[in-house]
Amino acid sequence: MPTDPDLSPLVFETTVAVADRVLILDFGSQLTQLIARRVRESGVYCEVWPYNADPGRIRNFAPRAIILSGGPASVPDGESPRAPMEVFELAVPVLGICYGQMTMCEQLGGEVTSSEHREFGRAFVDVVEPCALFRGVWAPGAREQVWMSHGDHVIRLPPGFRAVGTSEGAPFAAFADDGRRFYGLMFHPEVVHTPHGAQLLRNFTHDVAGCVGDWSMGGFRDAQIARIRAQVGTGRVMCGLSGGVDSSVAAVLIHEAIGDQLTCIFVDHGLLREGEAEEVVRTFRDRFNIRLVHRDAADMFIDALADVVDPELKRKTIGRLFIEVFEEEAARIGGADFLAQGTLYPDVIESVSFSGGPSVTIKSHHNVGGLPARMRLQLVEPLRELFKDEVRRLGRELDIPDAIVGRHPFPGPGLAIRIPGAITRAKLDLLRRADTIFLDEIRKAGLYDSIWQAFVVLLPVRTVGVMGDGRTYDMACALRAVTSTDGMTADIYPFEMAFLSRVSGRIVNEVRGINRVTYDITSKPPGTIEWE
Repeated sequence: MPTDPDLSPLVFETTVAVADRVLILDFGSQLTQLIARRVRESGVYCEVWPYNADPGRIRNFAPRAIILSGGPASVPDGESPRAPMEVFELAVPVLGICYGQMTMCEQLGGEVTSSEHREFGRAFVDVVEPCALFRGVWAPGAREQVWMSHGDHVIRLPPGFRAVGTSEGAPFAAFADDGRRFYGLMFHPEVVHTPHGAQLLRNFTHDVAGCVGDWSMGGFRDAQIARIRAQVGTGRVMCGLSGGVDSSVAAVLIHEAIGDQLTCIFVDHGLLREGEAEEVVRTFRDRFNIRLVHRDAADMFIDALADVVDPELKRKTIGRLFIEVFEEEAARIGGADFLAQGTLYPDVIESVSFSGGPSVTIKSHHNVGGLPARMRLQLVEPLRELFKDEVRRLGRELDIPDAIVGRHPFPGPGLAIRIPGAITRAKLDLLRRADTIFLDEIRKAGLYDSIWQAFVVLLPVRTVGVMGDGRTYDMACALRAVTSTDGMTADIYPFEMAFLSRVSGRIVNEVRGINRVTYDITSKPPGTIEWE
């Protein structure tokens, strides 16, 4: 269900018990979450904390290694953030990335300066010496492609360090102190644009830090079930079920832990895709035998949105009504002791990490509101340590149908934000039918799992067309499909013209009221979590 840090603040405290832990200190980079993704993909559990985390908490976390992220600040600026010096005194490996490399250098006695020669985007590093990070990946004499994003650079190394890689704009693009196991990279190994970057990170966590890499989803499932039982005891839990991946997986996991102590409330706002409301009821009542309250509130939501044009006001209207309806249904069932939420790890990071980043805009863009503090419920958040792809893996562990766990991301406000301008029942019907055709053709072509997200937008324009012997004056729609390997960056899916022709032909012929179809070819930059 949707959350809002201003209404239901998250407590940043791990519930995962693992021996091998890596700590990532965030200096504000929009790519910090990608570092965590790459580390977890190698089977090592990690968490992201703000750069100014309390040194005592860092010691108690007992990390096997620490990674310092990139960030937008400039190290030569005296007010720029620094890592706690205790980080370098824990006798654990430390890897600095971009800004993290430069603050490590400055804090340990080196020198960093601003430069007119900046590097943004694709660049090349010349490997000049071997080091533990490069073992089996890069060899001296090689030139390797990387992704750079810096204006400052290191001009003097701290004592004990040596240069192991150079680039045109950075004489110390990579440096190493093998004795203390400290390493710095000016480039970003976490992005796919650095082809061997994931292996460099794996070398750091496995070879340098000695992590085993045995963190598994099966183990996480068992641990979370035990934790939920210990937290809830004999209490009752309510869960706002939307039918999306996050709330669905949270509901099934909690039900496996406490059975009928869980009641799910499904607020049907009438803005879902075709057939989704029926699928939610069928899956959770019939397949999993979960107590489910289904409130059909479509008329209330659609009527309230009738004259709302501003997209942000749409979100706020939907969020306000959601809360009102949820509270009504909660009162009818006699309330509960706990509220279950499908909070994911990116939500946790955004609510406690480096301030001033893009997270507030992103969360406002996708969420529709949270439950107010007056409900006085304790939170049960079993997914708060997981990223989206990990939630899908957990869902498959729980035997949730792939039609749900493999579903493309869908924003909380639903179809309302895929209809620019005023919302009407007629427009919703047109959009659902067009969207169904688009997804149907994608599935028939075997492309659904290759696309991160695909949908139709009903454009706020009408166009003149000739169909047969008659003239039409109907609406236009746009098709959108993007690919992503990590949910942080996206590119357009390169459909063949024959596919686009087939889809547009079906929509124009089968959806009376749409006479023109376009294809959106814009991409998304790094830092985006999901898309509308």
